[in-house]
Formats: sequence, C-alpha cells, structure tokens
Amino acid sequence: MTSVRVAGAADVESIVSTFNSAFFHDPVWGSAFPDEARRGAQAAVMWRAYVTSALRYPWTLVTPNVEAAAIWIPPGGVELTEEEVGRLERELAEVTDERTARAIMEIGERFEEAHPAEPFFYLTILGTHADHRGKGLGMGLVAESLARIDELGAPAYLESTNPANLKRYESVGFRVREEITIAGGKVVTTMWRPGGVN
Repeated sequence: MTSVRVAGAADVESIVSTFNSAFFHDPVWGSAFPDEARRGAQAAVMWRAYVTSALRYPWTLVTPNVEAAAIWIPPGGVELTEEEVGRLERELAEVTDERTARAIMEIGERFEEAHPAEPFFYLTILGTHADHRGKGLGMGLVAESLARIDELGAPAYLESTNPANLKRYESVGFRVREEITIAGGKVVTTMWRPGGVN
C-alpha cells in the first residue's frame, strides 16, 4: 500500500512540477502546448489553476514527497468555477496565444460534455514525476484513493489521454465507457468504475 496524504497549499508547486513532468510528452496535453521549448512554463499555468482550485476539497492525494499526485473531484463538485475558467483562458492566452488557449479550453469542454449524469468521484488528473516512474507509485496512489472511495460506496470516472494507461486502470476495476475524438484526431478514452468494487 502506497503511503498517501491529503495535499495542502504548501504542496501546490510540487504538484505542478510533478504534472509538468508527467504530461510533458502526453499525446493530448503535450501536443496542446506545441512550443516544446516553452511547454513547461505554459502548461504550469494550467496545472496550477486546477491544483489550486481542487484544494477546496480534501481529495487531492499525494505520495509523501509528491512523487505522484491525484486530483479527485467529489460528487457534486467542480474542477473550476465559471470565474476560474474565464481566468484560466485569459492566462493561457497571455503565455501562448488566443487560438492555442481556446483549443486547450475546448479539450476540457469536450470532457465535460461526456461526463455521466449520475454522481461520481472524478479522477481529473493523475501524474507521477518522470524521475519516479516504474515504481508503482501512481497506481498505488490510485488504489489507496479507490479504497477510500469504496468505503463511501461511490463510483469513479476518468478520462485517459494515453492509451498506454488503459490496462493499468482496468487492473483496479475501471472499464472503458466511450471514446472522445478531439481536435487533431487524438482519442481520449473515458472509463467507469462502479461503486464498491474491490
């Protein structure tokens, strides 16, 4: 069992660093920031917005030194408020350009449209720092998160932007729900896990 703790405000920059590393070459989020030389600084604006917003819930879970982090949004919660959405698009436009910022926001909008109607815990972002891959930290964090969610009898949902991760998610009870094709023809797989799966 991976040692897990609930993240706090002091962890924000460490989580942003971990997500930047984890998603730098991601099929969806890497290519969303096409200027590779500036990708880290640009993507950090997005990760910071999501991490900071999610701290309103006690469901951002990390390994002890933030080698891996998972942001869960509980049933009835939101990733970003309407105000935060508007601010994020403006900030992204400042570090990229308006067209790139709009394209990034549209990915999130497509995800939102595909969400199931019933309440669920939403694994919105999971990442392991590249320096710590291959140690089982990310999936250990997911397993411990799901154990807590199972105690509540709630279902869980996620979008996988990397096909390489599908079998990992299936190993902890997720099943493919549907596929979303986003701009550029990239396919994102949505996955569902019923409540109480062990």
